[in-house]
Amino acid sequence: MSAAGQHRHPISLFGASTPSGAAFRELAGDHHLVVLGRRCPPGWPLPRFMACDLTSAPAADLPLRGWIVSFAPLWHLAPFLAERLRMLQQIGVQRDAFPEAVVACSSSSVLTKRFAANREDQALVKRLLEAESQLSEACRLAAVPCRILRPTLIYGAAGGFADRNLSVLRRLMGRLPLLPVPAHSGLRQPIHARQLAGVALQLLAQPDQPSDPLEVGGDEILSYRAMLQRLREVAARQPGDPAGRCRLVPLPAPLFHLLAAPLLPFRPKLFEAVLRIEADLAGFTPAHTLLREPPQRFPLEPLAPR
Repeated sequence: MSAAGQHRHPISLFGASTPSGAAFRELAGDHHLVVLGRRCPPGWPLPRFMACDLTSAPAADLPLRGWIVSFAPLWHLAPFLAERLRMLQQIGVQRDAFPEAVVACSSSSVLTKRFAANREDQALVKRLLEAESQLSEACRLAAVPCRILRPTLIYGAAGGFADRNLSVLRRLMGRLPLLPVPAHSGLRQPIHARQLAGVALQLLAQPDQPSDPLEVGGDEILSYRAMLQRLREVAARQPGDPAGRCRLVPLPAPLFHLLAAPLLPFRPKLFEAVLRIEADLAGFTPAHTLLREPPQRFPLEPLAPR
């Protein structure tokens, strides 16, 4: 679709109060963007906000024309949108009342946690896969193009909203003088929230793309230890950031496992998360190939506030 064809295209956005959602609002430019959610994001114009609760049944007169983008939990979006599409089909409205395309975020956790032993992660994988299937089937029956994104480790800040991944690690590094890590840590492919928002916007204008879920990551693959080292280097350049003084201590795998063992009886999910530091969770489609721009070096700014 040409740039002229995209001008002022209507978009309905769910999950606006997330870093990726806030970044998407900034990137939307001339598109007519309406935010749907429980609360209007700070600073967002009220005329372009619609109160909507994904955990409740959709209103009979809810307008969802144009493109739909969601960074909200997929297990909430899927049943909500499936019911709305079923309602439209049941009452036999014109095609222009249907969405033109849907891009929704799931998570790479469906791959990286599929063999998890703890019940919380098992339930998460099951919930995500069921939501993916429900949304895909509902869109297929309604003849609405749908693309599900499975982003890997999302980081960064936008619009005052911070991630809950690397920002947590950065705060931890700011509180500890030493941080043990495995000597041979696994690979990661962190993606900035703004990159993920850009990928979603890019895919909207390509309704003929394959409908299979798309695993997407950042432009650089690096070890977990190197990822922390990069964060430490950024913090060291900022006066007063204690994370810049944290020293990473590489440990042999047996010793690292021994230090993590006390977590197992009380925090099994955290125990598995610590052990996954040694696993390779990378190899996804780099964002820059979808955005058609040069690859970006990790980490991209802005990072999460301290």
